[in-house]
Amino acid sequence: MTELHESAGTGPGDAHFTVFNDRADAAAVARSFAHPGTRVLNHSSGRPWLVGQWADEEIVTARVGRTALAVIGCCPVTAAELEARAGRLRDLAELDVWARSLPGSFHLVAALDQRLRMQGTASGLRLVFHAIVDGVPVAATRADVLAAALGHDPDEEQLAIRLLWPAPYPLFETSLWYGVTAVPPQDALIVGADGRTVHHSRWWTPPEPVRTLADGAPLVREALATAIDARTRQGGVVSCDLSGGLDSTSICFLADRSPAKVVASTWPGRDPADTDLHWAEQAVKHLPDVEHVVWDAHASPLVYDDLLNIDDLLDEPTIGVMDRSRVLSHLPDMARRGSRVHMTGIGGDHVAWCSEAYYHRLSRTRPLFALRQLRGFRALWQWPLGTTARALADSRPYGRCLADAVGHLRDPLPASATTSLGWGMPPRLFEWVTPDATRMVERALREAASTVVPLHPDRGMHADLEQIRSCTRIIRQWDRMAARVGVPMASPFLDDRVIEACLAIRPEERVTPWAYKPVLTAAMHGIVPEACLRRTTKAAAAMDAADGLRRHRADLLALWEDSRLEQLGLVDGEALRRLAQRPSAPGLRDGILYSTIAAEVWLRGLSPAPTR
Repeated sequence: MTELHESAGTGPGDAHFTVFNDRADAAAVARSFAHPGTRVLNHSSGRPWLVGQWADEEIVTARVGRTALAVIGCCPVTAAELEARAGRLRDLAELDVWARSLPGSFHLVAALDQRLRMQGTASGLRLVFHAIVDGVPVAATRADVLAAALGHDPDEEQLAIRLLWPAPYPLFETSLWYGVTAVPPQDALIVGADGRTVHHSRWWTPPEPVRTLADGAPLVREALATAIDARTRQGGVVSCDLSGGLDSTSICFLADRSPAKVVASTWPGRDPADTDLHWAEQAVKHLPDVEHVVWDAHASPLVYDDLLNIDDLLDEPTIGVMDRSRVLSHLPDMARRGSRVHMTGIGGDHVAWCSEAYYHRLSRTRPLFALRQLRGFRALWQWPLGTTARALADSRPYGRCLADAVGHLRDPLPASATTSLGWGMPPRLFEWVTPDATRMVERALREAASTVVPLHPDRGMHADLEQIRSCTRIIRQWDRMAARVGVPMASPFLDDRVIEACLAIRPEERVTPWAYKPVLTAAMHGIVPEACLRRTTKAAAAMDAADGLRRHRADLLALWEDSRLEQLGLVDGEALRRLAQRPSAPGLRDGILYSTIAAEVWLRGLSPAPTR
């Protein structure tokens, strides 16, 4: 397959590209995307197909006649397997089933008789966007690349929506840019042979949660082991987080079974009550071949560190900027130790556990069982009886809940029982959001409520999928930041096959007040020592967040001086400056500033700065 190299490309973990149809008009547009530093992969005609940046080890391609396939990212598929698939392909829809069989995390691009198909991951970790550029449909992995080609500014209404805490589905999945459309993670983008027709085609649906824990746990173990093998099979050095929690500990033990040398990295918390280091050391006793690096707790960057100097190119705001320094601080040292990928346990909380909202349905289908379980949850989470009863009695459909949120945007944060047993956290705005921005948000919520279909009819599965996709929006940006530092990150729990294996287990066996992460505990039996599987707690890092708020008060104050959001009329800058002067104000510990800081930092990273 013809490939033109305009430069050595980019390092692993930072693949991004645009995709074009095999037509003369598309080729003319593609040339405008081929800047110095990009790579170009051509159609058999010689016209550009993929234009962007990727490392050699991140891409596998094959062509048979007028059919071409490309897998970009982490996937153990071989060129021979890809060529065999291309030779059998007669319809793009045939790729639905095949895509659901491949492990890893990747984009899949296909060209067949001048038609195009592009998809990311069902998790939302790898996304697809498209726009019409000079009359030609262009697909891309990043929205800002398309916006730059269009010369468009961010959409102010979409910015206002991102000030919600939190922005609910489907509002957090829309593009921030005029003229750029986001493809839902469960859909593939299809461009017709005419080079004009564009539609989305569903390729993924969540599994029915019907497996028992006994049947499902071995499949979870197999899926997670396969996901880690996809990162470690080439040997060399890999690094892993080792917090001592079940998620990262499981990753370390599975990685230790691979051909790679493993370096485990532990950041103890500042809180004297934090037991992460103890549990990490217990794990390492059973990992004699693993190099264990323990960092100085007081050298760890705090939450809100270095916000004024973030210059990563991001295509949407992310609350991940609050923890950017903490997440990346150890990666340069991992690079010096030879690590070629850093694996985290992120996502374990989202897939090895699940939402208590399943008990809203179970209270109707299995009332006696649900009542016993709910008594346990009430004791565990201190849910008041009245609040729990009202949450269970609330049977409003998802669209109605979105519509009703319009009248409660300024209410206090809801009780945990309401959130846990409902469709999710109801969105809130705070006193610094202007009336103009509030009206934009209210309009968007009403419009979404009138047409929205939940991610699943069961509010428990909807909540699980929404939390997974909210998480991957953050991890997607962290991955790009990490690649820039020099060590790509990977979160195997967020691979589609791992997610599917977990979601297929009955919810009453995945989330119970009587056991902590029973799916992961059962899946890792015989791999992780029983002593390590007994941990039933995790560190909250509350002290680190509180200390960061106090220590970086001056930076927060500076952030609101000459605020871009204030210039756009979306926030009251004076109110935010007053708040920055009192970091111990009630409510800040709940992270209510995060979404506003994320939007401000993102706007500051754009060039030129937006104007009203």
